[in-house]
Amino acid sequence: MQNADQKILELTALYEISKALASSLDLQVISHKIMEILATVLGMQRGTLTLLNPETGELAIEMAYGLSKEQQARGRFKIGEGITGRVFKTGEPMIIPDIGKEPLFLNRTKSRGDIGRQNIAFLCIPVKVHGETIGVLSVDRIFAESGISFEEDLRVLTILASLIGQAVKLTQIVEDEKKSLIQENIHLQQELKAKYRLANIVGISKRMMEVYEAVERVSGTRATVLLRGESGTGKELIARAIHYNSLRATGSFIKLNCAALPETLLESELFGHEKGAFTGATQTRQGRFELAHGGTLFLDEIGDIPLSIQVKLLRVLQETRFERVGGDRTIEVDVRLIAATHRDLEKAVREGIFREDLYYRLNVVPIFLPALRERKEDIGLLIQHFLQKFNIQNHKQVKLDPTVVEMLTRYEWPGNVRELENCIERMVVMTASDTIHVEDAARMTYFLFPAIQEQTKVSGKPSRDSLPKNLEHIEREQIIHALEKYGWVQARAARLLGMTPRQIAYKMKKYKIATTPSDE
Repeated sequence: MQNADQKILELTALYEISKALASSLDLQVISHKIMEILATVLGMQRGTLTLLNPETGELAIEMAYGLSKEQQARGRFKIGEGITGRVFKTGEPMIIPDIGKEPLFLNRTKSRGDIGRQNIAFLCIPVKVHGETIGVLSVDRIFAESGISFEEDLRVLTILASLIGQAVKLTQIVEDEKKSLIQENIHLQQELKAKYRLANIVGISKRMMEVYEAVERVSGTRATVLLRGESGTGKELIARAIHYNSLRATGSFIKLNCAALPETLLESELFGHEKGAFTGATQTRQGRFELAHGGTLFLDEIGDIPLSIQVKLLRVLQETRFERVGGDRTIEVDVRLIAATHRDLEKAVREGIFREDLYYRLNVVPIFLPALRERKEDIGLLIQHFLQKFNIQNHKQVKLDPTVVEMLTRYEWPGNVRELENCIERMVVMTASDTIHVEDAARMTYFLFPAIQEQTKVSGKPSRDSLPKNLEHIEREQIIHALEKYGWVQARAARLLGMTPRQIAYKMKKYKIATTPSDE
């Protein structure tokens, strides 16, 4: 009957231990729970898990139940030293019926008092993974109080050691992956910081030098920055440069285009929402302010946000706290704000569509980014930069004829740097030769037609002898080619040519181009 009761206790202990193993990946938590079960269910005292430290080559107690921190710290062994060291070295379990009569038992932890006067047995089992010993599991058993054979204890502890071995290995895998991810994150942060160094931003004009100086001054502060300038001037690039050169560089850089979202969705994107806050809110979601905690939030086109959102945004900037949509819990955040706009905010304030108090809160440090036409001396550098970038991406070695570079430099670039980048990419992708001449550029880039015509009008002759006289013929053929490529879908053909649907429709009417291929 006693043997049956013991079997029930063993099964109970193993069941509780299996639940403990499934409940956590923290080895300390798991080990403590296991040792507690051994003590309370099976009466095994001072359960100890000793693991090999691969750096020192020494065995050290990882977790112990019934030992103080000082006692646990003393539990260190060399491989082969004492009972613990010998079990690790041989990979075989050992049973010491009476530790008071065993000279190999070192009592290194000093947790048992006078061992010569106590009836304590010591059971020590290797912890293995795939046949390799990685540690040792040991327990004390007061043999005067137990009629259980040590062989039964050894059987249970052997099963337990196998389970612990798997838990240790899994924990090590998780820790290794965590360290790898941390190292990868550090590496990526270093790459981003290097990528967005001011030295990597293309431009040597006086206006850009003023921008660089302002960025250097403001990066190390907590001040809110307002980037002003036309679309396509590189406001996001400057915002990233400020972030990755600041003390918040290890934090997140979160961006949001305020003009791209309707009012209801914008509020949710900024501040998050609680589950059930509105139709479709099936779960709680963090907003951009929460995601940017400890880092930087970049709000592009901030001049387009509605007045109702402006009030809530002002509160966050003033009090650094807010509530999610549909929630009543106040959330505090530590966020550095960088805003950007191409709009005339002063005019918007006068018209009453932008709050004056929010304007002053945002306009702490304004940085004005010049339009590309205001820094023409940078165009040549930008052309070379984009040529190199897109040549690498497309495995090409395309060059521009000097005449093309000259014409690109004279162009006004209403779309600024973004338009120039798209233009260079289009030419690199579309060309079949290694050098792009004026007539090639004219076929691939719509805006160069008036530029070529203007040059011909001023000089009385085209810039290259091989330039076709009938530029309208070139333009007509290019439009037809684009239409054929995209199945005569005018909107897609217009995008290819850098035109709007309205412009391509006008040109098709002007050149009498049919709307369907069958009529052409």
